[in-house]
Amino acid sequence: MPKLNLNREEMPHQDSKARGKNFNEVALGYSVEQTMAEANRCLLCAKSPCASGCPVSVDIPDFIKALQENNLPEAVKVLKRKNSLPGICGRVCPQETQCEEVCVIGKRGAPVAIGRLERYVADWERMNKGAVSVASNLPPPTGKRVAVVGSGPAGLTAAADLARLGHSVTIFEALHTAGGVLTYGIPEFRLPDEIVQEEINYVTSLGVKLELDAVVGKLATIDELLKDGYHAVFLGTGAGLPMFLNLPGENLNSIYSANEFLTRVNLMKAYCFPAYDTPLKTGKKVAVIGGGNVAMDAARCALRLGAKEVYVVYRRSETELPARREEVENAMEEGVIFKFLTNPKQFLGNEQGAVVGIECIQMELGDPDESGRRRPIPKPDSEFIIPVNTVIVALGTTPNPLIAQTTTGLSTTRHGTVIADETIGKTVKPKVWAGGDIVTGAATVISAMGAGKRAAADMDRFLRE
Repeated sequence: MPKLNLNREEMPHQDSKARGKNFNEVALGYSVEQTMAEANRCLLCAKSPCASGCPVSVDIPDFIKALQENNLPEAVKVLKRKNSLPGICGRVCPQETQCEEVCVIGKRGAPVAIGRLERYVADWERMNKGAVSVASNLPPPTGKRVAVVGSGPAGLTAAADLARLGHSVTIFEALHTAGGVLTYGIPEFRLPDEIVQEEINYVTSLGVKLELDAVVGKLATIDELLKDGYHAVFLGTGAGLPMFLNLPGENLNSIYSANEFLTRVNLMKAYCFPAYDTPLKTGKKVAVIGGGNVAMDAARCALRLGAKEVYVVYRRSETELPARREEVENAMEEGVIFKFLTNPKQFLGNEQGAVVGIECIQMELGDPDESGRRRPIPKPDSEFIIPVNTVIVALGTTPNPLIAQTTTGLSTTRHGTVIADETIGKTVKPKVWAGGDIVTGAATVISAMGAGKRAAADMDRFLRE
């Protein structure tokens, strides 16, 4: 048996000082030599625990074996049997808590960098257009029509799987650009628009129709789509309604939700002003409230937009941060300042109605709460003020209520999420499935993709019956 290589190939990055001033992709990708070296670390385990750790069940040892054999077309085919968005997943999927977490080599050293290899294969296909045929492998049409509402990761995955099964699929997207949270929520330096568009192009190459500026609930209701000849509907509209703190002063000028801030930056190209007519004033001192990936994205965008000091204000310690470790480290390297064990009490404004500071209180950690993390408790008489010009609130999101309000027979929770079978995505309304953030609340891209895949399989069963 060959000696195990316990050390993974490190991903090249832009220099931390340079990248904090541009929106170019931070992670630069493996070279050919690095890819082969990393692929050859894989033991090609027969039981493949990594595949069972993948929410979309990619045949990981098979695609890595193709890489080891330098058979890139085969690696693409293996990946896309289960994953329609590998270029996206290779960049933003938290592999460290999924496939890589159960890698056999990871028990003794660094797990195989599965996500980075996935990214390399996807990028190779993008740069070698036509090297792998897609349309020639499609089955005969079934004659069944499916409406997919929302073009985020859940909707794109469900649409692609249903199209590959022979069904006629139309995606209805409310915005003028497809991609959902992939387009409006994730910055260019982490997920370039070019990558998202290539993945969308792949989905439409399967015969999927894409209707933009189509707000279901206004243009047509779910009930009307079913009456108009669609045999089934998948709801993948995500969770785009921001949550706030409801503290005094939260209505002051220059206090944004992370959704609005990132949508202006990413979808409306505020970082390209004045080439794009979307000015976005951040000021010199910015505070981001929250500790998830969205908070990291907002903080790093603010830095690139010219802020001199950017704070992440988080009520627990660094250990409890929910953001990916890679994103936290990138933010720290770029100069983002973390205020741990800190909780806002109120926002302070000037006579012009603009925010000028946050009154905060220091926290300490008590016993674990229902989430399993230690509960933050205020320390008496520990108030202090952080002077700021801009505040971005990144506390999570809930689904927009439009679909629920305009659809008869659809059940929702008190948080506005649609109630659906967690295994197959079936709702209580006949012929309607749902998956992704509209069901779970804000979660990861890959979990939404997994929900779209499971729902598509059950929809196919229903349509064939």
